Amino acid sequence: MFTSEKGKKPVTIWLYSGLVLVFVMILVGAITRLTESGLSITEWNVVTGSIPPLSDEDWYIEFEKYKATPEYELKNKYAFGSGEEALSNFKKIYFWEWFHRFLGRFIGVVFLVPFLYFLKKNYFTKKITPRLLFIFLLGGFQGFLGWYMVKSGLVNEPRVSHYRLAMHLCTAITTLGLIWWLILDIRHPYNKALSNKFPLLKRMWKVTFVLLAIQIIYGAFVAGKDAGQLYNTWPLMDGSFVAEGTFNQKPLYLNLIGESANEGPNVAGIQFIHRTLGIVLYIGILILWIMSRVSNLRFDERSLANAMFIMVNVQFALGVFTLLFAVPIWLGVLHQAGAVLLLMISLYFYHQLRGTH
Repeated sequence: MFTSEKGKKPVTIWLYSGLVLVFVMILVGAITRLTESGLSITEWNVVTGSIPPLSDEDWYIEFEKYKATPEYELKNKYAFGSGEEALSNFKKIYFWEWFHRFLGRFIGVVFLVPFLYFLKKNYFTKKITPRLLFIFLLGGFQGFLGWYMVKSGLVNEPRVSHYRLAMHLCTAITTLGLIWWLILDIRHPYNKALSNKFPLLKRMWKVTFVLLAIQIIYGAFVAGKDAGQLYNTWPLMDGSFVAEGTFNQKPLYLNLIGESANEGPNVAGIQFIHRTLGIVLYIGILILWIMSRVSNLRFDERSLANAMFIMVNVQFALGVFTLLFAVPIWLGVLHQAGAVLLLMISLYFYHQLRGTH
């Protein structure tokens, strides 16, 4: 038992609200990235930063700070126009970054206040408290990672480090996954007597889950390097299975992480890996689904296997169309949402498969 009988319903509702908020946070993060809004706020003020500029003077002060960044000098100085037009364009990108940060603060409050209340009411057992504290600390670390990421784009290049972007995204998805797993633990108690069933199916799931995790990381690499803006054909990369120059960097590992030994960009390698991993992941989940069809699964386990296979088809299609249309905002957001939903369905499937009532 993770909660008292009286506390089961309110604690579950609270966790669901946190799950939804973190999911929304991930989508707002995608919008912030795709609208190139993430570098519009140049300071990290934990408390005072929750209030946006309220006067014309405040707006001009914030805009002047942004004008000192590489992004403004190298990308937006002329694109923004001048005078009120420039300020208006700045306000548009400022909003998404401010809202992203505000939502993070709001999630912290939504977590902490009910946590303290439920703790006082003795709704928690000893099994759940350490997990909740870890989730809270991970959420706080996520806020730090967000600023650590933004800082990387305020120095030399007008973009954030794709490594830091990947860390920021993966920490957010890990937080969501931990909340989701805890909800599943509360809703579906573990049954040790069922834990040794379907060992091959479990091993195959672990393979697909590792592939999905790597694919999400490479999705962040592609987003961070704007690699989706190039090679907008499928299944070939501008007429070739492997675009010319994809693995020309020496040493070879530079091609796998989007780095270059010279001053030029190097995005072909990470896009190729993201494309190829998508196909490998699809095949892996297809095999997992076929294995589930010939296994003596319960109805809920079989339904989740079906849902996972349907979702990987949707996600694969979203990935292809996102690439073909050179990453429009709405498709980019849907593609990221699809990755998160696929992960949640996958976790749900394994949670039931490992042995629950």
